[in-house]
Amino acid sequence: MKTIAMTAVGGSEVIEILEFHEPVPGPGEVLVEIAAAGVNFMDIGVRNGMAWHEMPLPRALGVEGAGRVLALGEGVADLAVGQRVAWVYAPGSYAERLAIPAAALVPIPGDIDDRTAASLMMQGLTASHFATDFYPVQPGDVALVHAAAGGLGQLLTQIVKLRGGTVIGRVSSEAKVAAAKAAGADHVIVDAEGDFAAEVLRLTGGEGVHVVYDGSGPATFEGSLASLRRSGTFCWFGPVLGGPGRIDIMSLPRSIKLGYAVFFDHIHTPELLRARTARLFDWVREGKLRIAPATDYALADAAEAHAAMESRATTGKLLLIP
Repeated sequence: MKTIAMTAVGGSEVIEILEFHEPVPGPGEVLVEIAAAGVNFMDIGVRNGMAWHEMPLPRALGVEGAGRVLALGEGVADLAVGQRVAWVYAPGSYAERLAIPAAALVPIPGDIDDRTAASLMMQGLTASHFATDFYPVQPGDVALVHAAAGGLGQLLTQIVKLRGGTVIGRVSSEAKVAAAKAAGADHVIVDAEGDFAAEVLRLTGGEGVHVVYDGSGPATFEGSLASLRRSGTFCWFGPVLGGPGRIDIMSLPRSIKLGYAVFFDHIHTPELLRARTARLFDWVREGKLRIAPATDYALADAAEAHAAMESRATTGKLLLIP
């Protein structure tokens, strides 16, 4: 069975397509034929040695995807052979087939295609956590969304707008402005150097935003702090680009609230996973959430997909198609 794995810690050159043993579902597991696997910054972090240290090399990559049930392990009663399913976290998803715990799977509705489901799981659940849980956006709130043209940024922008908020999107180049605006951003700032706070303050009449969603790494931390109003909320995420370093809590300005948002806190039970995913599927079905067209790569081109994502030149979701 063809699987994409890292043979060492390093850059995209350590990614290879290898033959792994065929997976067999154990008790409580399901064997899935993978139709599409999502490419995420989490995968780049694993490849760079930031996680999964306990797993031996070669180490199969990927966590997110959609596919069809091929076989059921002992004790699985709520899924059926032939049923389409999606998942947000199953290590080794860059493959043709995978045995996945049944509790990690959600049924895909008949009117949602596999590629849409695979594009929605990680970034949709993350965006949902940020805007409905970590900081529940209220009508009239103003949010600063970094990387607003990316897959997560576009979904987050739409959910903020669904909840009655205003979005100031930040993108790294003029080429990404159209994607951010198409997602609903009310204002778009083009900035690649972390020099955006003055424009945010101008757009908000000097008040600053209610919430900042920042996964862009240390380069934007100070600017995001400066963009917040009194008692504003700083939602920090995305460990791949690194953290801001040690923080003296007494140096934080304007009584702001700062936290590190992890989407697993949004879906910490199988029941919540299915409920939150069902809400995302409903929003897509109702036309309230638009999934931008994904960029497809063949499974064998996973290294190319990683390099494209790291270049920060892409917009929307990247998918591997076995």
